[in-house]
Amino acid sequence: MRFPSRRIVLDVKIDGHNLTIEEAVSIAAGENSASLSDKARVRMELSRKGVEKIIASDDIVYGINTGFGAMSSVKIDSEDLQQLQTNLIRSHACGVGEFMEPHHVLLMMVFRANSLAKGVSGIRPEIVDILLTMVNNHIAPVIPRIGSLGASGDLAPLSHMSLALLGEGQCMVRGNSGWNTIPSIEALRGIGLDAVELEAKEGLSLINGTSQMCAYLSLTLLNLETLVFAADASAAASLEAIKGSHSPFDTRIHTNRPQIGQSISAGRISAFLNNSEIKNSHLNCDRVQDAYCFRCAPQVHGPVIDILAETRRILEIEINSATDNPLVFVDDNEVDVISGGNFHGQNLAIASDSIAVACHELASISERRINQILDPQWSQQTPFLALNEGLESGYMIVQYVAAACIAELHLLSNPVTISNVPVSMGKEDHVSMGATGAYRSLKSTTLLSQVLANEFICATEALDRISEKPGDGVVKIAQWVRTFVDKFEGDVVMSAGCTNLSQNLLNGGLQVSLG
Repeated sequence: MRFPSRRIVLDVKIDGHNLTIEEAVSIAAGENSASLSDKARVRMELSRKGVEKIIASDDIVYGINTGFGAMSSVKIDSEDLQQLQTNLIRSHACGVGEFMEPHHVLLMMVFRANSLAKGVSGIRPEIVDILLTMVNNHIAPVIPRIGSLGASGDLAPLSHMSLALLGEGQCMVRGNSGWNTIPSIEALRGIGLDAVELEAKEGLSLINGTSQMCAYLSLTLLNLETLVFAADASAAASLEAIKGSHSPFDTRIHTNRPQIGQSISAGRISAFLNNSEIKNSHLNCDRVQDAYCFRCAPQVHGPVIDILAETRRILEIEINSATDNPLVFVDDNEVDVISGGNFHGQNLAIASDSIAVACHELASISERRINQILDPQWSQQTPFLALNEGLESGYMIVQYVAAACIAELHLLSNPVTISNVPVSMGKEDHVSMGATGAYRSLKSTTLLSQVLANEFICATEALDRISEKPGDGVVKIAQWVRTFVDKFEGDVVMSAGCTNLSQNLLNGGLQVSLG
C-alpha cells in the first residue's frame, strides 16, 4: 500500500538544538517535512559507538546491560540485550483510555526525534530517520492517552509509539479520505520500511523522555497565546457595549506599575478603542468607575501574558534537551554513562497547572463582562438583550453556558502536580503528573474559547443597538463576529454559531480578520 504524497514547503533540519515550537507543529501538521541534520548524525554515531564500547567491555552500566527501575541491579547477559529492549517496549505499552489524536502523536514524535538528535542518548541515527519518515508520511501510532506519570519519561505513551517501529500494534495513516487505522507493519511497508530490531539501550532512549508532555503543553501554549489576545479584544468590545470608561487604559497608569503583561494588555485594549465616538459620551457622564471586570482587565489578563512568556521559555529549552536516562558522553575515546533525572517533567507540570488557573481566570472575568452587558442597570439595554421581554429569553442562556464552562474550568484548575504517587517499589518516589496536567490544560483552552465566544456574541449584539460608533478595532471585531452569528431578531437555536465562533477563535481567525 502506498500513501499519497503531500506538498512540502520547507524541510526542517532536526539537530537537537534549534527546533522551534512553531516548526514542530508545522511538521506534525504536514505543512513542512523534517530530516536529521548532518551534524546531529555525526554526534549520534559517536554516542552509539560509546554504547558499543561498553557492551564490548562487559562493564555493568544501567540502561545498557541491566534491568530497569527497581530491577536496575540485575545484570543482563550480552546475548539477551536485544530481547531486553523488545521486552521493555512490549511491557511498557500498557496505556489506557481514549487514543491520542493523530496530530498530537506526530508532534510527540517530532519532539522525541529532536531530543535524540542531541547525540547523547546512544541510539542509532537510523532510528530517528525512521521516526521522521513516519511523521513526513503522516503515520501516527495508535497510542492510548493515559499512562504517563510525567517522570521516568512518558513511558507508556512512548512505548506505544515505539511498538510501531517494531512492526507491532496499529497506526493511523492519513490518506485522501482521512485517517485510516491499519497494522503497523503494513504502515511501515507502505513507505518502504521494515520493522526495526532495537539494539542495546535504544528502547530505553525512545521511551524515557518528556515528549508527550511537550506536545500537549506546546499546543496549549499556542492556543492560549491566541486566546489572551482574544480576551483583550472581547474586553474592548464589551467596554464599548456598556459605554464604559477608557480611562483605566491610560498608559500613565501602567507605566507606574511596569508589569510587562499588564502593559501589553492595556495597550491592546486601548488600540482597539481608537477613534471611538462612544468615548465622547463620557464628557458629561456621572459614571466615575466601571466594575473590576472592565477597569482591571489589564491587571487580570496581563499576568497570563507573563506566564505564557515564561512557559514558552521553558518549552523552547525542553524540546531541545536530552530528556532520557542515562546519557552517554564521549570525549577523546573516553565514555561516561551518567544517570540523572532529565526525564522529570516538574517544570512542565507546574507550568501546566499555572496555565489551567490562567484559563479559569480569563473565563471568569469574561463571564462577568457578559453579565454586565445582559443586565439593564449596567448596559441600559433590555434584559438579556431580548426584543420582547418575557416572550423571548434573548441571550440569557448564553451566559448560563459560559457559567457551565467556568464550572468545568474550576475543576480542571485544581493542581495536578501535587498528586504524587510513588511507584517502582519506591525507587521512583516523586513524579510530576505533567502529562495529565498538560492534557488538562489543553482541554481548558477549549472551554475558555467558548466563554470568550459567548462574550463576543453578547457584546456585538449590544453594539448593534448603540447609535455612536465604537473604536475602529471594535468595529472590525463586530464585523468578524457577524460572519458566524446573525443579528438578534428573535429567539433561535445558537449552538452551532457559538461553537463555530469558538473554534475560529482557537484557530486564530480573529487575528487574521484584524490583519
